[in-house]
Amino acid sequence: MPRILRIDASARTEGSVTRGLLDEIEAHLGGETTRRDLARDPLPLIDGDWVAANFTPADARSDEQKQTLALSDALVGEVTAADTLLIGLPIYNFSVPGALKAWIDLVARAGLTFKYTDTGPVGLLSGKRAIVAVASGGTPMGSDIDFATGYLRHVLGFIGIDDVTFVAADAQAQKGEAAVAEARAEIARLAA
Repeated sequence: MPRILRIDASARTEGSVTRGLLDEIEAHLGGETTRRDLARDPLPLIDGDWVAANFTPADARSDEQKQTLALSDALVGEVTAADTLLIGLPIYNFSVPGALKAWIDLVARAGLTFKYTDTGPVGLLSGKRAIVAVASGGTPMGSDIDFATGYLRHVLGFIGIDDVTFVAADAQAQKGEAAVAEARAEIARLAA
C-alpha cells in the first residue's frame, strides 16, 4: 500500500481546481495519505533564528534551537516517510504560492534532504515519485511566463525526487472547462 504525502497549496479551500484534481489522483492511487493543507494550517517563514539553528551542528544545538527546527524536522519526516508526493500547484502571479515556498524552505535542508559533494549537491530522497496538479488562469504550463513548474521540478530534483509528473489544468481563461477535462484525461491515463 503506497504511503502518500498530499500538499495542498491553494488559498481557496472551496472550489479549488488543484484540490479537486488531487482528490481524483488520490482516489486512483489508494494508499495511506498524510495531508498537509498549507491554507488551513499555514507554515511560518524561515527567519534568522531558524537559519542559525539549521547551521548549528545537530549535536551542538540548544534546546531552543531544537524547538525552532521541530516543525521543519516533522515536515522532513513526512516527506521521508512517503513513497509518493501529491502537490497542488496553483500558479499565482506566474510562480508558486508563498505557502508552498514556505514548505519548500522548511524541507530543503542540507544533510537531511540533500548533501553537498565535491561534484555538487546530491538529493537524499531518491526513489520517490511526485505528481503535481497544476492550475492557472492565464499561464500556459511550460511557457516563457511559467516560473512555477520548472522551479518545482528543479527543487524536487534537488532533494532527489526526479520522477515528477505534471497534470495540468492550465490557461483556464483561454481554454475554459477544456483545461480541467484535459487534466482529468491525464489522470485517467496515470491510473491505467
